[in-house]
Amino acid sequence: MMLLKYKYLLSVFILLCFSSCFQIIEEINLTSAGSGTVNLTLNLSASKTKVASVMLMDSVQGYKVPSKQTIQKELDEVVAYLKKSPGISNVQKKVDFENYIVSVSFAFKDITNIDHVNQNVLKKLKIKGLNNSSYTYNPKSQVFQRSYQHTKEAVAEYNKLKPEVKKVFKDATYVSIYRFEQPVVLCTNPLAKISKSKKAVMFNTGVLGLINGKTDISNRITIAK
Repeated sequence: MMLLKYKYLLSVFILLCFSSCFQIIEEINLTSAGSGTVNLTLNLSASKTKVASVMLMDSVQGYKVPSKQTIQKELDEVVAYLKKSPGISNVQKKVDFENYIVSVSFAFKDITNIDHVNQNVLKKLKIKGLNNSSYTYNPKSQVFQRSYQHTKEAVAEYNKLKPEVKKVFKDATYVSIYRFEQPVVLCTNPLAKISKSKKAVMFNTGVLGLINGKTDISNRITIAK
């Protein structure tokens, strides 16, 4: 999963703490040349009634509840940061406060540009050991690869949470979707599903499995030449 900006993620996390469930969706559309687009979505619509109630409060259990204006401002900071990132262009955001769905999309020149975004954010935050996902693509062999490694830090941070906050992750899901111009020939992760058109691969798993290391989202996808 990609990291963007600390202040924005903190506000989002506060809302997640008082949602019954949420979904994170990462979509990558990759061309044969290696460029493409990314769309990141945080979907709290299944808990929209509860989130709407929380948004009316100033604070809950010691957490300051962010206003819509604060969320918009911090999302604008995410967009501004991405626009300055090498190889990143056409940055856009969408905010739906009726259903509580937020998304950020952008285009990249090379798949490694995504890694650079993650690395730069982590460097600014002085966080080590959490850049556990990387992407590569070889245009000649037509092989796309996502390498993922679980970190003990994820479990350690999860264990610090209050019991009522931990419950949020029980039904939370993470979905990754990779789309290609040519059909997929081989997909190494047995948990991933290839679409009927064979031009997309989807991975749907619980967030808790990623936190405790029981789920591996690494994948090596070979595309027809």
